[in-house]
Amino acid sequence: MTSSLAVVPFVKASACGNDFLIIDGEHAPSDIAALTRRICDRHDGVGADGVEWLFPAKDADIHARLLNADGSEAEISGNGTRCIAAYLMSENHREKITILTGAGLKTCTLTSHKETQFEFEIAMGQPQVSDELSVRLASGRVHGIPVSMGNPHFVVFVDDFVPVWQAEAAEIQRDRQFQHGVNVEFVAVKNVHEIEARFFERGVGVTKSSGTGSCASAVAAIAAGKAQSPVRVHTPGGTQTVRWDQQVYIRGNAQLICRGEFFV
Repeated sequence: MTSSLAVVPFVKASACGNDFLIIDGEHAPSDIAALTRRICDRHDGVGADGVEWLFPAKDADIHARLLNADGSEAEISGNGTRCIAAYLMSENHREKITILTGAGLKTCTLTSHKETQFEFEIAMGQPQVSDELSVRLASGRVHGIPVSMGNPHFVVFVDDFVPVWQAEAAEIQRDRQFQHGVNVEFVAVKNVHEIEARFFERGVGVTKSSGTGSCASAVAAIAAGKAQSPVRVHTPGGTQTVRWDQQVYIRGNAQLICRGEFFV
């Protein structure tokens, strides 16, 4: 390799299969969206659901800007926030990490740590739960509960996950009622403390897990009288625990996977 080759160093981390690249903002180009799309590509890039770009912050340990795999910017990812906390904790061990996100300041409290595996509980703030909303699909109407965790969600309760749920979720996302887009969750309630969820996220599509999506799913189930706090949210990528006590808290793991350089 020649010395003139431009590189962008990164760390890759995953929280319940929801994977992110963590990059210092000093490497952000003018077209940050284009580089995010390139590096998140799973064939010609490193591959990830998004990039957490890190910048200095006055009243927090770090300021994080989340860009989805398609280059669009999102307010927050609960899983991405845990990945940042794991990275910062590995660099400078401490019990709490404060991260300024597009959805406000989030505090991550370390609950366990072994080598590259970390577990945190994050105070996610107050949810906003709206009345049930009806969305017209090609196959008929679907009803769900809008929930904001600083970013928008639409939670649909189902008995089981039909093979076409991804197509239905994509159709819901395109509905004009969601002016800023929406993350869609399909949720099956197992008992008062256990739910199973599937996620279709803005700017990404299907993901193995979602931190804010798990929070929204649990909050909607509690608000609808289908569950009680705490709620274990089972996803294809793993299980997270959500409790709603004045504000919402989510507990789950984050794993540091690798570090490397991306050739620009």
